[in-house]
Amino acid sequence: MYKKEIVLTFTAKLMVLFMTGPRVQAQDVIPAPVSFTAEKGAFSFGEGTTVYYDSGANAEAEKLAGFLRIPTGFPLPVKQFANEQNGVVLKINRSLNELGDEGYALTATKRRVVIVAPTEAGLFYGTQTLRQLLPVEIESPEAAQGVDWKLPCCTIKDQPRFSWRGMMLDVSRHFFDKEEVKKLLDTMAAYKLNRFHWHLTDTDGWRIEIKKYPKLATVGGIGDRTNPDASARFYTQEDIKEIVKYARLRHIVVVPEIDMPGHAAAANRAYPEYSGGGSKRNPEFTFNPGQEATYAYLEDILEEVCALFPGKWLHLGGDEVHFGWEKWKTDADVKAMMEEEGLESLREMECYFVRRMAGVINKLGKVATGWDEIASAGVPNENSMVMWWRHDKPNLRDKIVKGGYQTVLCPRQPCYFDFVQDTNHTTGRKWDGAATLEKIIAFPKFPKNYTEEDKNRVLGLQCNLWTEKIKTVKRLDFMTFPRLLAIAESGWTDEEKKDIDNFKRRLEAGLPRLGARKIYYFNPFDPESTPEVHE
Repeated sequence: MYKKEIVLTFTAKLMVLFMTGPRVQAQDVIPAPVSFTAEKGAFSFGEGTTVYYDSGANAEAEKLAGFLRIPTGFPLPVKQFANEQNGVVLKINRSLNELGDEGYALTATKRRVVIVAPTEAGLFYGTQTLRQLLPVEIESPEAAQGVDWKLPCCTIKDQPRFSWRGMMLDVSRHFFDKEEVKKLLDTMAAYKLNRFHWHLTDTDGWRIEIKKYPKLATVGGIGDRTNPDASARFYTQEDIKEIVKYARLRHIVVVPEIDMPGHAAAANRAYPEYSGGGSKRNPEFTFNPGQEATYAYLEDILEEVCALFPGKWLHLGGDEVHFGWEKWKTDADVKAMMEEEGLESLREMECYFVRRMAGVINKLGKVATGWDEIASAGVPNENSMVMWWRHDKPNLRDKIVKGGYQTVLCPRQPCYFDFVQDTNHTTGRKWDGAATLEKIIAFPKFPKNYTEEDKNRVLGLQCNLWTEKIKTVKRLDFMTFPRLLAIAESGWTDEEKKDIDNFKRRLEAGLPRLGARKIYYFNPFDPESTPEVHE
């Protein structure tokens, strides 16, 4: 009955909006605002529109004007707010505690649009809602002609459900250059995602310059999953700084991942003296956990990484080590270390390594972050964060959360975007079916035995895009969109307010915005219009 009432109410609103003009767009915001009230009329942008700022909001005002100038063609000067001028007004009000760290309030009348928030981040998210309230041409990278730039009058109060709303991009298997990364960051920001987890190292390639060990990039960066002999591709430290700054201006924190002790073959090609070997299927897969020199080498690397990324998290991987620890059994250094430390199994050797490197990360001032294997390695819960990825192990998720760890949920189902998003697609992984919009919108649901304290330990969720079978930007887009918008909805919107039919209606209306951004997306409403991309 509740769901039926929502549908009827929504239909009634749509009928009113259809009859009264451009306010229909106000119902299309993704993620859905916490509260929204449609009003009569619209605010019109024109040649004389000014963007005003008050209470330290000047930086966000400049950003908003910069975003809007190109598509509208209007000058949009930025000035300090003084009296009752017409225009767009941005304000910071630190006392609005009820909106949290990222909430905002937006009021649009015929004379003025006012956005107020307790923080710069909240103000930024209010401006992203403003963009979605404008015609789709606002997403154009060039001046749009003949557009009636009206914004529907409305009142919005909004704040996110989770503080962590993210995406992980694997650039080891196939590399994507900094301009491609920036484009992804732009779209993440437009839908209020705030964490970019950057998987920079793995077996196929090492993608970050380390000045003390230059061969990591120049040798470890050679090849990819398609062509192991491809020329080295990596980000210089200047590239990294540029992207981190670009993300920060969009209130996105970049979380680097330097995978260890497994998934290390690219690094070991560059500096084989630190290799712990591997297995027949995964040669040179691990770093050597039995050498003191290995720990010094990795600490040097992490020091340079920490200097490049000001965010509080550094991801050490820590997953699937057993795929390549076979040679540890006979390695003299490993055997000596195990005896010295009283370690009785290779698993205990792995746990020792993970705890020790987590301690290094903590010493460098970061929260040690890793895949869900690190929790069972015994890293301390007070300065660690765990990403639960093994969807077939829900008991592990509960053990991690109830064990006191801050947790990010990113299980293969429905959060791995290398899984197909439609059952008719043929290229991509399948496990328990496709990773569909329906599954993402239904996620997450907390178990009934979770206390409020347990729920508060769940920082949020993210999608993970592994690129073994993704080597072009077109396929990256096809696998990411529109599912990224569903991740944004599930990270922002309270569980009791989520509704798949409501979301699909807004998504269908919003898909042209992706097209305006030159994104090749899968259209679930007309699949034949967007053929599957296979590489």
